[in-house]
Amino acid sequence: MPGFLDATLGGLLGSSVTTAILGALFLRHNKTIEAQIGTKFGENLKVFESTRSWKEQALSQLLGPIQMQLERTKRAYNRWDNRNLHLEGKVIREGNLAIRDLLLSKGHLIPPHLMQHAVSLVEHYDSWLEAYDRIRGDPLKADEADFVFVGPEGYPFPVEAEAEFKAEFRKLQGELYGV
Repeated sequence: MPGFLDATLGGLLGSSVTTAILGALFLRHNKTIEAQIGTKFGENLKVFESTRSWKEQALSQLLGPIQMQLERTKRAYNRWDNRNLHLEGKVIREGNLAIRDLLLSKGHLIPPHLMQHAVSLVEHYDSWLEAYDRIRGDPLKADEADFVFVGPEGYPFPVEAEAEFKAEFRKLQGELYGV
């Protein structure tokens, strides 16, 4: 029996050493291949990761919140058939302010082809918020107008800008999540 035990232990020890050596060689080979791939494709992978990260941020921090505020204010505007200070002050004003502030604070996430549309929206919202404060902020003027509109003053709502931002939201959402 001692011969069998010696042979078994010797075989196990020998196969363990061989396995360890082969494992080290394969690991070294894999590291060499990874380094070659990293050298050849590393910049492309970084660009891909950077682009995807920017798209995710643009979608989650800018375009998604703008999409929701645009829908919210549009629905409020559609029900706004007579003087409704709550609707005007809480939904329309807060929505307009939120969109304007998002565009101003997250400008680095605005796709270049939407920059002019963003400027149009900011200009409209600045004008509307100024008119709102002028009309609703002054108790003597508060009853002069049933609605606060700045279109007649040369700042109509930029419908094309809204459509382009919504289209970009849908496009990025499809690219990133296949929705």
